[in-house]
Amino acid sequence: MASTTPDKPPKRRDAGHGIVLGRPFGIPVYISPYWFVLAVVFIVFYANDLAPTLHGATRYVVAAAFFVLLYLSVLVHELSHSIVARGFSEIGEEPQTPGREFLVSAAGPALSIVLGAAGYGLRQVIAPDSISGSLVFELMWANLWVGGFNLLPGLPLDGGRMLRAVIWKITGRPATSTIAAAWAGRVIAVSLIPLTLLVFRQDVYLVLWAAFIAVFMWGGATQAIRATRFRERLPELQARRLARKAVSVGADTPLAEAIRRADESQARAVVVVDHDDKPIAIVNETAVMATPPQRRPWIEAGSLARTLEPNMVLPADLSGMALIDAIRRAPASEYLLVEPSGQVYGVLAARDVDQAFAGV
Repeated sequence: MASTTPDKPPKRRDAGHGIVLGRPFGIPVYISPYWFVLAVVFIVFYANDLAPTLHGATRYVVAAAFFVLLYLSVLVHELSHSIVARGFSEIGEEPQTPGREFLVSAAGPALSIVLGAAGYGLRQVIAPDSISGSLVFELMWANLWVGGFNLLPGLPLDGGRMLRAVIWKITGRPATSTIAAAWAGRVIAVSLIPLTLLVFRQDVYLVLWAAFIAVFMWGGATQAIRATRFRERLPELQARRLARKAVSVGADTPLAEAIRRADESQARAVVVVDHDDKPIAIVNETAVMATPPQRRPWIEAGSLARTLEPNMVLPADLSGMALIDAIRRAPASEYLLVEPSGQVYGVLAARDVDQAFAGV
């Protein structure tokens, strides 16, 4: 429920992350508002489990203390990734080598296991039947479980990233390694529920928890596959290849005449120009399709056009992420593509870009 992100100017709240808890090692730590909902649910259920041994408000205090300590353990686990990553590059960047990927991924489980071992050591000096002894015991097993489970070789777990690093080292192909590790994660996700039913069929809560983890893992693995395929297809995303040939008309040109000229020139877009032949708008394809043919002779093309804003005019040489970023900065249905000289090359339709990634 917490996340670590690249350092930014201090803010109390970030709409994309949550509430800032602090900045250990200069790394902002955010907590989601939903964390408090999860905390209440966890504390109530865990306090009920403690009812046979603890009474009154004590069991709620112990449950709350365990939840906070468990949260801090997970936070330390995640911070270890960020700290090791910072040793190689800026946080948020993908590791550039399989060796770095392996070390960054292994840091979290290793630290969780160390915390579990430390808990085992404390158990030797704390009375096991005391409240402190019970908390240490629970935290010891929680950290060992978190560390051990995260070592399973499948994305989005840390063990999956380690597997990805190994395959990457062997094949030299990061995309192939990600797909393989993601499918391994899917296999683990599908296996979790039947294995839990087989071993703990009487524990309903554990089966439900396994189902939740399985859904999370499947979703994470699927997202990794989609992101990889997206990156693989980025080089194919070129504005010139997706451009539609366009014809130029005056704003007062009847829509039917503009369509006739486009058909005659085998063009799929219409650009509205001023008296100096300067592009000022692009006729919206959706609006044209929604206009009945019998009305088109009586409607001016300019009435169905969107005025060109500066960020709707893009260089025809844009490709890859640069093209996607340009589209994200100015959401529109069509964009005008121009040559370095300023000459109009064509029109880029947003839906053509979407179709280029259909099925990813």
